[in-house]
Amino acid sequence: MKLKICYLADGQSIHTQKWVRYFADKGFNVYLVTFDNTGQIEGVKVHNLGYHSKLAYPRRVLDVKNAVREIEPDILHAHYVSHYGMYAALTGFKPFVVTAWGSDVLIRPKKSMIRKRIVKYVLKKADLITVDSESLMRLVMSFGVHNTKVKLINHGVNLNIFCPSAKDKKLRERLRFPPSSRVVISTRSLEPIYDIKTLIRAVPIVLRSVVDAYFIIVGGGSLRRKLEMMADQLRISSNVKFVGQVSQMEVARLLCSSDLYVSTSLSDTTSVSLLEAMACGLPVVVTELEGNMEWIKDEINGFLFPTGDSGALAERIIYLLSDEDTRKKFGATNIKIVKERADYIKEMSKMEELYRNLIRKCEV
Repeated sequence: MKLKICYLADGQSIHTQKWVRYFADKGFNVYLVTFDNTGQIEGVKVHNLGYHSKLAYPRRVLDVKNAVREIEPDILHAHYVSHYGMYAALTGFKPFVVTAWGSDVLIRPKKSMIRKRIVKYVLKKADLITVDSESLMRLVMSFGVHNTKVKLINHGVNLNIFCPSAKDKKLRERLRFPPSSRVVISTRSLEPIYDIKTLIRAVPIVLRSVVDAYFIIVGGGSLRRKLEMMADQLRISSNVKFVGQVSQMEVARLLCSSDLYVSTSLSDTTSVSLLEAMACGLPVVVTELEGNMEWIKDEINGFLFPTGDSGALAERIIYLLSDEDTRKKFGATNIKIVKERADYIKEMSKMEELYRNLIRKCEV
């Protein structure tokens, strides 16, 4: 049976688009209800509701209810607990699935008692909750949710796109990197939570020991100009390239043309950016966060460092850039891990089975 699935989510997010495209490509009837200005998504019927001001909150609730009533789906699936999850819960529709993305239950509930109550309400109303890490699963259950309602489903990595390939010499030429240079890459957004300034501070330390080190910073964000100015002030601009937001295909090419991946994030569950780098066979240096430690074992397939510690980060970058054998060993291990635990197709197949089981359960 081809299901009719209604997603309630940010249509501009690559994660949302990966979910809806998978089921659309399988021939399912897929609908996306969103407040964000989302364009056409092949095979998906997009309902752009527009985003009214906070004062028009009752209008937004009514718009979502009307859209779901019109669609009459077999299942309603919201992404992000404390926003779209709340609207989905208020529709009263069953069966209702919600996916926690991390900050929605990790950070937002700490900011106010109202947000904490919203999260608790949504989790209680959901028939099924999916998370992308063991640490996030424990956090969700701390809100009083029974473990039978929570399932681990990764966003996953498309291994047809993110896979090892030869370094692109033309890409390096375009970036004006010498052919023999050793390249470090970051693919996190340029926002405070990702703490890119710690990476920028580490660069001068690295260059004292590895003079041919170059750094690619992928992604857009509100801090780009400040980070570029910081690089200028530290006189490292010639070794640091900000390439902005690029397509998934371009991210994969940049990863495969690099020697080492770094993430300085201050908060993470399972980072898809990390998984993409691992899938491309890169060794990694990432912050000591529970979500990262579910994937990276220190000195086994990468290095961990304390958040905000640019000196410790630089030390680990220098070590790996100076040891090609260790880089290859870590990279090979990372490819194997992603294939076993984070294959996008396998994860979405698990999700399909969960949908079907939930529908059968609700029909009884």
